[in-house]
Amino acid sequence: MFWIAWGCLSLATVLSCLAAYLGYAIGNRARWREVLIVISGLLAASSAVLSAASGSTGLPAQGPAFYVVMLSGIFAVSFGGPFTELVFRLAAKNDSELNKEESDPSPLRGGLWIGLLERAAIVSTLWAGWPEGIAVVLAIKGLGRFSELKDHRAAEQFILGTFSSGLVAAASYGLGLLLL
Repeated sequence: MFWIAWGCLSLATVLSCLAAYLGYAIGNRARWREVLIVISGLLAASSAVLSAASGSTGLPAQGPAFYVVMLSGIFAVSFGGPFTELVFRLAAKNDSELNKEESDPSPLRGGLWIGLLERAAIVSTLWAGWPEGIAVVLAIKGLGRFSELKDHRAAEQFILGTFSSGLVAAASYGLGLLLL
């Protein structure tokens, strides 16, 4: 059962990389991207359940630590972007507001790269055994965006993006711990 968990997480990582590759898709591609990210999330959850079950039954659940760390890091970075965009889409009040947001430039420029680096830094500090590093990462991000947060839309996007990004990174770390 443990190797099925590995396979689920590997497939989830590939699908989330594919969803991240689709970028800011619109129309039919956006729907496929959402489907890919939901399937990827379900596969990651299945991997967590299967690895927890195999660990609790006393089966050998020892994977190479390097691969676990790398796989959880890649999953965090690739899954986080599409997941955050899905959260933004779900947080929109109605379709007219959603269409307006897609045509207008984002109030926070550089969010894609900041999110990638944020997730990589969070999962890295957790794997390094320094959870206090999360506070450092979030403080630097907050200081860098401080002047832009006066705009209500920017503040909402900042909070939603930070929470969803941090949750994905922490969940990826937890999933990696289950696979060790």
